[in-house]
Amino acid sequence: MVPNTATATATATAVAEAAGTARTHVTEHTVVVDAPADTVYGLVADVSAWPQVFGPTIHVEVLEEHADEQLLRIWATANDQVRSWTSHRILDSRARTVSFRQVASAHPVASMGGKWLVEPNDDGGSRVVLLHDYTAVDDDPAAVELIERAVDRNSRAELTALKNAAEQSGAERSGAEQSGGRTGAEDGALRFTFSDSVDIEGSAEDVFAFLDRADLWPERLPHVARIGLEESPSDGGGSTVQRMDMDTRSPDGSLHNTMSVRVCFPDRSVIVYKQLRVPVVMSGHTGRWEIEPHGKGVRATSWHTVTLDPEGVRQLLGPQATLAEARAKVRQALGTNSTTTLRHAKRFAENLHDRS
Repeated sequence: MVPNTATATATATAVAEAAGTARTHVTEHTVVVDAPADTVYGLVADVSAWPQVFGPTIHVEVLEEHADEQLLRIWATANDQVRSWTSHRILDSRARTVSFRQVASAHPVASMGGKWLVEPNDDGGSRVVLLHDYTAVDDDPAAVELIERAVDRNSRAELTALKNAAEQSGAERSGAEQSGGRTGAEDGALRFTFSDSVDIEGSAEDVFAFLDRADLWPERLPHVARIGLEESPSDGGGSTVQRMDMDTRSPDGSLHNTMSVRVCFPDRSVIVYKQLRVPVVMSGHTGRWEIEPHGKGVRATSWHTVTLDPEGVRQLLGPQATLAEARAKVRQALGTNSTTTLRHAKRFAENLHDRS
């Protein structure tokens, strides 16, 4: 589908004009990266990987896309709150730039746009410039300060994360070429995705209700010892946002704490999430619960995407541990918990189905 560029531009302009005499604020953040410019640009351009790369980004959906233009829906944290907005992007791979403009901003932002610029250095590395321009609703000084803090915090976090991801990618390639340290790329990539599915003779609504009501998981799931759950409506997309603080019980009885943000879409029977606090072997973990029609019932699937932390792998599993060993352990641990959750959701939904 071709993004309606004229509509997107007109909407952004209308929002800016609605701000009246609101002053436009401009910021610039930079970072030097020890990785080729093309590698860095690729990470900026690929929004599907943003939740794994950028700490503030929870979830991104491509609403429309054609050639070098995209219309995105983004959920991200700002000043410890989850915000959602629609953004129009123009990508120029030859110049290594990505321009963006929010089409529908979240209060108190009246308008916001900016640009990513990735410039090659003489030493084979690169320099990244992240520009922002924004106005606040009614030009309220308190709102301006709030936006300024959010832009500064997120820009610094995103540039640091981009630098780490690009340089880690370069280290992976170097490890593969040199066959060096055991936790290099010679035994596989740091990021991997897997899924588990269960077929259920019940309704999608009942399965979704079980997964959505995570506040009841300590009563329903043997591996969940405690959970704190806060839920609020999303700024858009027909979704709700949940913040979870959960203690998970391991087979040996030890407890592991994780903090996550979930975006729930009841109309689609989908829940996406990102862990904000992850185990030491990971640098990123995102997931997705999907419920789809299948046969006389539904198929519920749990997806996981994990990025391993090589230093964390060495710290927990020892200096001789390989990424393949770490992937197997992570796959088993996450897959076991997901499958347990799906089996209990199956029993819950099928019991309700048998009563109807």
